[in-house]
Amino acid sequence: MKSALSRIAAIALLLSGVVFADTPTIDQSALNERVASMDASLLILDVRTPEEFAAGHVPGAINVPYTYLPASISSLPDAANKDIVLYCETGVRSERAASRLRENGFQRLLHLDGDMRMWRAKQQPVEK
Repeated sequence: MKSALSRIAAIALLLSGVVFADTPTIDQSALNERVASMDASLLILDVRTPEEFAAGHVPGAINVPYTYLPASISSLPDAANKDIVLYCETGVRSERAASRLRENGFQRLLHLDGDMRMWRAKQQPVEK
């Protein structure tokens, strides 16, 4: 029974078009440390909608909805030479954004562990 449920879940993911790439993660405390140190090699991209972004985001994040990538990312200064941390609400859009960025030559990609949902749950700092 458990095996059948696992297969059904895997098939559902495949059919949904969501491809979970092997994007390395960055944990919340590591990101907070890099933000606090004003790490110039870091670019934080919130790939949610502008409305979600306005409601609260990771400090220092820039809002580029995943549907606008990669056209918008190319306008950001020196993005190809930075570690790009991606996040959304639950991880689906950030992985799609990572895939799009990878297709366009971006390699220094990191996925925020737990995305915004966990960020809020752990009461991390939020900008509005």
